[in-house]
Amino acid sequence: MLEGTRKVSRQETWADGGPFSGVGGDAGQRRSAGDAPVIAIRNLRKTFHARDGSVVALDDVSLEVRAGEMVVILGPSGCGKTTLLRCVAGLEQPDEGEIEIRGRPVFSSRERMHVKPEHRRVSMMFQSYALWPNMTVFENVAYPLQVRGVARRETSERVREVLRLVGCAELERRYPGQLSGGQQQRVALARAIVSGDGIILFDEPLSNVDARVREHLRVELRVLQERVGFSGLYVTHDQTEAMVIGHRIVVMDRGRILQVGSPQDIYNRPRSRYIAEFVGTANVLPGTVKVVTGPLVEVTTQLGALTGMANGEHTLPAGEEVYVIFRPEQCRVHHSPIAEGRNVWPCRVDQDRTRFLGPILEYTLLVNGVPILARTVSSLGLDHAREAWLQLDPASVQVVPRRES
Repeated sequence: MLEGTRKVSRQETWADGGPFSGVGGDAGQRRSAGDAPVIAIRNLRKTFHARDGSVVALDDVSLEVRAGEMVVILGPSGCGKTTLLRCVAGLEQPDEGEIEIRGRPVFSSRERMHVKPEHRRVSMMFQSYALWPNMTVFENVAYPLQVRGVARRETSERVREVLRLVGCAELERRYPGQLSGGQQQRVALARAIVSGDGIILFDEPLSNVDARVREHLRVELRVLQERVGFSGLYVTHDQTEAMVIGHRIVVMDRGRILQVGSPQDIYNRPRSRYIAEFVGTANVLPGTVKVVTGPLVEVTTQLGALTGMANGEHTLPAGEEVYVIFRPEQCRVHHSPIAEGRNVWPCRVDQDRTRFLGPILEYTLLVNGVPILARTVSSLGLDHAREAWLQLDPASVQVVPRRES
């Protein structure tokens, strides 16, 4: 804790109520709030000290979450994503920076102020679900309302409504030990929603359920979030989960934010090699910029001349060392020769590295001896082909500087 930091009581922050005091929330409120953030993080820094050295967990992190928005923090283990979430919750205290929730400060190193977790009016959903084993489903979900002194009748109405929303109405008399992992996850979500705070922090809540259940729960969570209208900050290392759940994705590594954008932006327009390879599968080729014509960049690569698009964040002069990035599904593969033009090469299909994946065929093309991973629909019949032609649309090829990767 910062020396001299004062603890701030609930009375100094805000009164009961919050942006949605009922179970369903105020869907109109989230849309009319415009760009006003419900969570604002500015220049956050956090270092953990140990006998064997120091670890920088957060390095000048700034981020906003808007009303009704689900923002997913994506990154590998140790990148700082959980530390960031715990700082917002008040479970960790940053060394520097500011955090505001609903426009009110909850942490400021400059003002030496730190609001306790229980006074921040946010709900948190943990990886372990944190359900009390000696309480029924109803009692677990009702607990936050009972602590706040909500009337018994109103508590019963809100608990039953939220259990209905998450598909657990018939489980209210069961104990956590009698539930499946997916059911426990739904009950934990119901408890987070019922408090009426309107902001939920998620710390990898789906990591303890099996793959098939997790796939369904991702979709359910996103649908429920849109229906109820809560704002969320969601931590995961699972790229598929991030793209299904998030309105925006924040890619982190080594305590820093590398890119923020929609799932489509992160996947189709990665700003570095690291992001391209962490989010999905990518073909990455080193090269040198030869000619720049507007947004088009011609790069000298192992394949020969290859034309792609410069990321709008970068200036790429001739002679710049770059990476050329394109996804396997962006490869257009033809059985017969096609007219010469930009980004067209004859290639050989490596049948030893061909994989049948149901509707998708994944295989390796050898272009001038360079392996290129491609994916097409199985009906193209390339699983028996030996020779083919590869074509790349310049608009699907990203060119990023090596210095950023």
